[in-house]
Amino acid sequence: MTVTAFAPGTEERLALARQVADAVLFEGYVLYPYRASAAKNRLRWQFGVLVPPAWGAEREEYDFQHTECLMEPRADATLSVEVRFLHARRRTVQRALPDGDFETVDELALDDRVLVPWDEGAEERVEVVVPVGQLLGDGVEFPFRKGPVEETEPVLDAAGATVGRLVRRGAEVSGVVRLSARELDGPYRVSRLTAVIENTTDWTPPEGHAAERDAALPHSLVATHLLLALDAGSFLSMTDPPEWAKGAVAACRNLHTWPVLAGEPGRADLVLSSPIILEDHPAIAPESLGALYDATEIDEILALRTAALTDEEKREARGTDARAAAVIDLADSMPAEVLERLHGAVRGLREVTGESGEAAAGQFDGFPDEFGVQRPDTPWWDPASDAGFDPEQDRVMVDGRSVGKGSRVELRPGLRHTDAQDLFLQGRTATVEAVLHDVDGTVHLAVTVDGDPGADIRREQGRYLYFQPDEVVPLEDPR
Repeated sequence: MTVTAFAPGTEERLALARQVADAVLFEGYVLYPYRASAAKNRLRWQFGVLVPPAWGAEREEYDFQHTECLMEPRADATLSVEVRFLHARRRTVQRALPDGDFETVDELALDDRVLVPWDEGAEERVEVVVPVGQLLGDGVEFPFRKGPVEETEPVLDAAGATVGRLVRRGAEVSGVVRLSARELDGPYRVSRLTAVIENTTDWTPPEGHAAERDAALPHSLVATHLLLALDAGSFLSMTDPPEWAKGAVAACRNLHTWPVLAGEPGRADLVLSSPIILEDHPAIAPESLGALYDATEIDEILALRTAALTDEEKREARGTDARAAAVIDLADSMPAEVLERLHGAVRGLREVTGESGEAAAGQFDGFPDEFGVQRPDTPWWDPASDAGFDPEQDRVMVDGRSVGKGSRVELRPGLRHTDAQDLFLQGRTATVEAVLHDVDGTVHLAVTVDGDPGADIRREQGRYLYFQPDEVVPLEDPR
């Protein structure tokens, strides 16, 4: 029988893993400069979005995640599952009228913030506990439903008078968790665990809005990810499995998600399956004092840039979202010694040797620098090989046309789906600034985006955007 009460000790293990899972949940939730008016905050929710089936058909977004991993459960083991996602709630802003009624407005200005319409994300969890023995064969299904919500919050001015209200509305969403297992042949007692999360919301796009992603988001499961815990037994690493299990690991199917070992290092009884590829036992850096929500941005840079916002920009950010307001407050109150710790840390050094036992290229065998880090006596690449390349003169063939510095191209990123920024740059035109070759022989085009007001600064500082030749379409050749 399926139950929803975690085994003793499981909650404590999950609590540790949730520190990383929270970063997955809110990855890209609100991006610097944390204002609703910023273009990149108008296209929300980039990771792990499971859309309703009626909208996902024929689009590059999906209504399910499929996880497969290997486990070695002991007799009578129990599997605890926690599905986590954000439920988008549409927030409107209303101003109080003299007669006691309210009217919807585009913004409501207060002394410390400017409130604007916004989509907030409410955290949702689905928990299920099932004996591993029940997963064999057809497995189990666990349907869930999160009903519609409507909440109001009064907005008070500095004197405590009601000047407006916020109205939050969330649509109904429903889904199902499917769990099954199959024991594999071989000398080891190993099972392949399959966990599928599916959005089953019965919603169809309104007439005339069939192609608008914004209409589907309130009915979607956003930033969806999965925690799996065994009370007796262990999981096998999917990225570094033992030699005997590599074939079985390669046969596992993981669609729109990837499972890694999570929780305390050295243990293997907990898995985090997320839409963002992580390494085994991921952890939040101890130097990071608060969530910044801004994808892979470096804490130090982001904290400095946030602190440099104008007072008016900070007012708008504080009115955009409570989490954005917390980021502003964090940046404003961060002591210098705390900020200094964000500059970087050496976790450890190790010696690398070749097959003969001699120091390998790149080994730390030179003299320590001013930070105590030893540098190699010789670089691991051949400097002479760089002489044959000239980024400002080199050219590369793209669709039968020669592309080099000065060429204009249309950006078609997203082939590898490795960067959320791809969503914002799709179809934009750009100018090639250089053709670069890395040490692996891969060609990269350094570009500046047409219409970018900071393009001149990027050229001056050499801070470009980089794309491979198959991610652009040539528009013209000035030669």
